[in-house]
Amino acid sequence: MRSLRYSIALQMTNQLIVSADDFGLSEEVNEAVERAHRDGILRAASLMVAAPAAPDAIARARALPGLRVGLHVVVVNGQPLLPRDRVRPLVDANGNFSSHLVAAGIRYFFDPRARRALEAEIRAQFEAFARTGLPLDHVNAQNHMHVHPTILSIIIKVGADYDVRAVRVPQEPGGAAFLTPWLALMRGRLHRAGIATNDVVLGIRDSGHMTRARVLELLDTLPPGISEMYFHPATGPWPGIDPQIADYDFAGELDALVSPEVRAKLAAIGIDPRAYSDLTAC
Repeated sequence: MRSLRYSIALQMTNQLIVSADDFGLSEEVNEAVERAHRDGILRAASLMVAAPAAPDAIARARALPGLRVGLHVVVVNGQPLLPRDRVRPLVDANGNFSSHLVAAGIRYFFDPRARRALEAEIRAQFEAFARTGLPLDHVNAQNHMHVHPTILSIIIKVGADYDVRAVRVPQEPGGAAFLTPWLALMRGRLHRAGIATNDVVLGIRDSGHMTRARVLELLDTLPPGISEMYFHPATGPWPGIDPQIADYDFAGELDALVSPEVRAKLAAIGIDPRAYSDLTAC
């Protein structure tokens, strides 16, 4: 399949995918995703199939046929789907993935046992998503770990068995220059595999703080091409929340997604929010 950049560039200019990460992390997240889709501009959500509230998220998604759902691959900062003895090189004594991204990335690259366990776990997550019966809109990963060449290779390999059509490239305008070569390599590999990508992503620097005011600012400078604006909405914090995200303005992000002001701004600039599958249908 041709990339988004080339398959629709002649037909469309500025296009905006509006998505939410961490679908399934908690019922507070799931409720916000449902509300943001029913009453706001949210078009897609990325499902964590092993997360505590994944069954609730799946039930909500089945009742929302207009909500496009993708797979949020988790290999850091979370729990595996497979039993601990199947992924021992990837988890700590409590059975959790590492929260130390650099150390995990080094191990995933150099340790053959870790690479084998990664492939088994990622395949299990794809298979769990397939069992939901939901069409697969896109794929990305927790903490954007799919930028890692080993993880990306596995996603491309395993994804070929599950009809992966689109993967987020986390390239933000004005982002870290040292990532540019890695992201160019990532984009090239995905395109050679026939997998579509966005051109830019909006929300990395403002992760957890994509408030109405910030979204309106970003819409004023929306770059040409295919942008993905992603959010972390929730109706509020929940028991056992990861301390790394405890300061997120979940309610503020939900407010941005249902804001009449944001909707009016999109209409004024001629943007109709979309999901990946809306753009890749051919």
